[in-house]
Amino acid sequence: MNWTLPVVILNFKAYREAIGPGAERLAYVAETVSRETGVTVAVAVQPTDVYRISSRHEIPVLAQHVDPQREGSWTGHVTALALKEAGAAGSLVNHSERRLGASEIAGAVEALREEGLVSVVCADTPRVARAVAALEPDFVAIEPPELIGTGLSVSKAKPEVVTDSIARIRSLGLNVPVVCGAGISGPDDVARAIELGTVGVLISSAYVKARDPQSFLTSVCEAALETFRRR
Repeated sequence: MNWTLPVVILNFKAYREAIGPGAERLAYVAETVSRETGVTVAVAVQPTDVYRISSRHEIPVLAQHVDPQREGSWTGHVTALALKEAGAAGSLVNHSERRLGASEIAGAVEALREEGLVSVVCADTPRVARAVAALEPDFVAIEPPELIGTGLSVSKAKPEVVTDSIARIRSLGLNVPVVCGAGISGPDDVARAIELGTVGVLISSAYVKARDPQSFLTSVCEAALETFRRR
C-alpha cells in the first residue's frame, strides 16, 4: 500500500445520489479535491460502479464489501480477484451494515492481500478493533454503529472508543493505521479524530448529501492535513 497520510475515505453506500452517474459526479469532485489539497481521498462504491469509476478516475476506488471465497463455483459472491480485474484498489470489510463472522473477516483480508489490494476492516468496539488488527489489515476503521448517520461524531461523542481502540492495537506491537467513522460531519470532527491518534476518517452521508460536496470535502481535507502535520 502506498497511500500517503492522512486519508479520507468516502463511503457512497447505496444512496441514490451516489449510484451510476451520481457516483461518477461525486468521484470527480473527490478527485479534484484530492489533487488540489494533496490529501489521499478514496471512494467506496457499489460493486457495479467499481469499473465505471476506476476506469475514469485516478483516485483509489474501494468496494464496499468483499467475500472470502476465491474464484470458483460461488454464485453471487464478490471475490477479491473480480474486484482487482475491475480496477479496485481494495475493499471495506465487515462494515456494520454488511457484517461478517470472524473467519470470514480473516478470509477476506487474506484474499485481498493475495491480490495486492487494500483492506479497510471495520470494527464497532475496541475489543473487535484489537481482534481484527491482529490480522494486519492495511487499516482498521472504528465505527460505533449507533452513531452512524446521526451527525454526532464518534470523535466528539465517544472519543474514548477511538483512543481505547488505538491503545489495544498498539498493545499487540502492531502499527496498523486507524481511521474512524460514524457521524463525521465536518472539519472540526475530522481534526478531533486525528488529534486522537487516527490517520484519517470514513465519511458517508455528510459528503453524499452535502449541498456543496466540493466545498465540504475541501474543508475536511484541509482540516485533516493541517492537524496531521501539526500532530
